[in-house]
Amino acid sequence: MTDSRRPCRLPRLLLLCLLPLGAGAAAEPRYDEREDVRQFVAEMHERHGFERAPLLRLFARVKPQAAAIKAIMPPKDPGIRSWQTYRSRYVEPKRIEWGLSFWQDHRAALEAARREYGVPEEIIVAIIGVETIYGRHMGRFPVLDTLTTLAFDYPPRAEPFRRELEAFLLLTRETGADPQEARGSFAGAMGLPQFLPSSIRRYAVDFDGDKRIDLRGSPIDAIGSVARFLKEHGWEKDGMVAVPANIVDQRYTTVAAGEVKPRFSLPELSLYGVYPAQPLPIDALCAVIDLVTPDQPTEYWLGLHNFYVITRYNRSSFYAMAVYELSRELRAARQAHELAGK
Repeated sequence: MTDSRRPCRLPRLLLLCLLPLGAGAAAEPRYDEREDVRQFVAEMHERHGFERAPLLRLFARVKPQAAAIKAIMPPKDPGIRSWQTYRSRYVEPKRIEWGLSFWQDHRAALEAARREYGVPEEIIVAIIGVETIYGRHMGRFPVLDTLTTLAFDYPPRAEPFRRELEAFLLLTRETGADPQEARGSFAGAMGLPQFLPSSIRRYAVDFDGDKRIDLRGSPIDAIGSVARFLKEHGWEKDGMVAVPANIVDQRYTTVAAGEVKPRFSLPELSLYGVYPAQPLPIDALCAVIDLVTPDQPTEYWLGLHNFYVITRYNRSSFYAMAVYELSRELRAARQAHELAGK
């Protein structure tokens, strides 16, 4: 229990992110001089056999990334989310065009991933398109510096980022990579599919057979890794993702509570005036997905199990629907090209 009489003490780097431009502060100790970091190093030694001195020397060279904290902090005024605005960022003509090129260039690998993991090509292509526009935006943040900053100077999510820092150090030791060379997003995600270090260690595969995993330089490894990630999270081969919903009763709000895990049967949904707009198996379980756009009618969908699996990649219903919508556009465009003989 927190003592409300004690002041809340935030790390100075986080406080600096909140200061007006031009505000100064005394120099902070290097990370290797901090007790919390030294404790982390001791734990890495005890759990994984890392030598303390080299690890402390590595942390001595880490530069705080205030921009990473600024990027990851929730906005002060979040406003009202807009599905149509979000959709337009990802389901756009240029991304579809580049996605078709990516599909054509790597069609053999995509077919192999579908056969091995049961994930359709268009879903894999859509995820890589949403994440990095097919490798065009993979992030330039130094991963070691970013994860260290978030692990020790961002209390709201310190624990998960310490786990990612641990996974990153293990990953670089296992692969022989220089931890100071890796670049990624403001959250430490890397490569075409933007995997965090823990996901790379658990799900990434050498899909091109060159005896190394390279999610940044090998689109084929990225394709196989995305497919394996989805399969390991329960992707159902030939399963549906989502269907539009018809709402005929205001009681739908009881079942549209922002959850993405499918748990309502079709008979249960009908009690609340919610019906699928196209046929579904009678034993299907669904989540009611409401996609809100200010000053426009809300879109309602029924998310099935594979929709939930996509949210294991990113826990946002907007994200999962953008992936699904982009995948449908990609599939339609590819079919049109094939019919035209292109």
